[in-house]
Formats: sequence, C-alpha cells, structure tokens
Amino acid sequence: MGSNLSSEFSLPAWLPDAVRLYLDHTEQGVSLRQLARREGCHASTVMRQVRRFESLRDDPLVDEALCALGRVQGKSQGTTSRKDAKDMTAPIRPDSMTMDESMILREGRRILRRLAEPETVLAIAADMEKAAVLRSFEDGRTQRLAVMDRAIAQAFALKDWISCDKPGRISTYQITQAGRAAWKRMATTAEGAGMAEATAVFGAQHREWEDRTVTEEGDERRMRYNAAESPVAVLARRRDRDGNPFLTPDLVSAAEQLREDFELAQMGPRVTQNWERFLTGGDRGSFQPDGKTGGGARDARDRVSAALRDLGPGLGDCVLRCCCFLEGLEVAEKRMGWSARSGKIVLRIALQRLRRHYEDTYGKHGPLIG
Repeated sequence: MGSNLSSEFSLPAWLPDAVRLYLDHTEQGVSLRQLARREGCHASTVMRQVRRFESLRDDPLVDEALCALGRVQGKSQGTTSRKDAKDMTAPIRPDSMTMDESMILREGRRILRRLAEPETVLAIAADMEKAAVLRSFEDGRTQRLAVMDRAIAQAFALKDWISCDKPGRISTYQITQAGRAAWKRMATTAEGAGMAEATAVFGAQHREWEDRTVTEEGDERRMRYNAAESPVAVLARRRDRDGNPFLTPDLVSAAEQLREDFELAQMGPRVTQNWERFLTGGDRGSFQPDGKTGGGARDARDRVSAALRDLGPGLGDCVLRCCCFLEGLEVAEKRMGWSARSGKIVLRIALQRLRRHYEDTYGKHGPLIG
C-alpha cells in the first residue's frame, strides 16, 4: 500500500533540480548541508537555489505550484505538509502538477511562440483555471491569441520560461530569455533528430537570424546574419524613451569596424595549438618588419591600437570587451566595477567617441579593410 501511494503521488520528472532542493528543505526539513552532500556540491550553492525560489513566492503561479508540489511530496512520503497541517481531513487526490514532460513541451511549442511576439503577455486571474495570451495594439484593442491550463502556466513559471510582470487580481507574465531559448530549441527540434541535429538545436537558441543589404563592388545583395551574436547588435534593436534606436546605424558600423580590424589582426587569444611553425619551418605566420606580406593584419593591428589609445582607459576597455571579445554587458559591468545597467550608457558613449575617431582619422566612410 505504501509503495503504491508513493508512486501515485511522486514528484514529476520534469521538475527542475532547484525546485526539488527547495521542497526537500522547506517541506521535508532536510538541512542544507545534507542536501549539499547528497548533490555533491557546496552548501552555499544549495542555499542560493533555495533562497532564489523563496524570493519567487511573490509570483502567484510559482507560489501555487510550490504549494501543490509540497502536497504531492507530502503524500508520497505518507506525511502532511506543514502548510497543509490544518487540512488533514481533505481527501487524498493527485494534484494537477503531475502532468508529463511531453504535455509541457507540446504546450510550449504553441504558447511560447505567441509570447515571443511583440506586445504580447500571458494574463491569468486568481479565480480562473485558464490563462490567456493577449496582444495589445496601439489603438487600445486587445486580441486573445491562445488559451492554456493554469497548471501548464505554473510549470512554465517553475521552468523560468515566464516571469510575473504585474501581480494583482489579474497577473500578467512575459516570456524570459530562458523561455525564448527553450522556444528556439523546440522550433529547431525535428522528429528523429540525431546527435548532430541535437547539437544544432542547442546552438540555435543563441541565434536570431536577420537579413540586411550590403554593397560589394557597386552591387547590392542581401545577406543573412546572426543579430544576437554581439551585445552591440542586441542594443541596436532596443528603443529609448522616445522610440528611437538606442544605437544608431553609424554607431553599430563603428563597432563592426573595430571588430573587423580586431579579427583581421588576429589579436584574440588562441584556444588551440598553433601548428603553422611546425608545418612551415617557422617561416609562415612569423612577423617580419621588412617583409612585403602580412601588411593587412599589421595595419589592422595599428588601427585597433590607435582607436583604443584615442578612447583611453574605461571607454577603450568597454569597446574591447563588448565589441571584440563579445562579453555581455552584465559581465563587463561586474569586471569593470560599474553599477548595474550602466554598461549600455558607457558603451554608447564609447561608440560615439569611436565613430568620431574614425571620421577624423579616415574620413566619413572609415578605413579600408585589407
């Protein structure tokens, strides 16, 4: 009887590990050190995960889901949750959080695709069993795009696919970066994908393909590129308070010019063994001041050095990290010791200075590559 009860009310397999740790600590009273020994990690790691979900209890969907999972865990152990001690006479029945992973993925393909669209939110009321995906228009109209079960929305919140934007009688949720990445993986996954396709699936979550027109030798052609590759491209898609692009096209061009010179000069760190000297006897790839070859890389190195000298400390470090090494703004802020959300302002100032440097030094169209 006990084994049947445990299997009937066990926690779902799709549950994130951090949620299991939180429930074991808060519902079953397992200490942080015991959990750390069980998971093979430091106690501070477990404590951060527990505190993170404790801070998310203000989210209505997360709080409801944790309460339901606490009841499921209590029933699987043949005990009663501390939060439900007053409801000992309530009938024992499976909670709605016991849906399987396939159902969540099926709903994720349908709902996250809608939430990834602009001006779209997930709205749910406290007394409703359904959540609605709504899109707002400039004229004040609202269109309902999809409907989903409340339990699925709770699973989305636990997986960090959605986050509460405005809690209240009618709470609204927006898709998170983790949700967008999950949607890209779902959209890329094909039936019967092998190992190579599985690798491409996880790589696709970091790409946002866009088209642009480039001019080569007087001819225009369209090219496809990954707009999410650099922090500059991400900021270029954002808008300021007046609705204007946060980074204008000329600032983006200045950042691309610096990165092209950086890559041409091969100034980045090597991550693999350099076999050029072994294969060519040390002649190929070596720097020769009086040689006639290799001037393109040498000139590019000089252009990068001149630009960084003109920007000076601080601004030069910012463009080097964000434009050349493609560090995220949050990482750059921490390493530079800046306050949160100040990196984008510093980067825009640095790119304005960089654009002026290129115009004063090489003219309006900048230096030629090669």
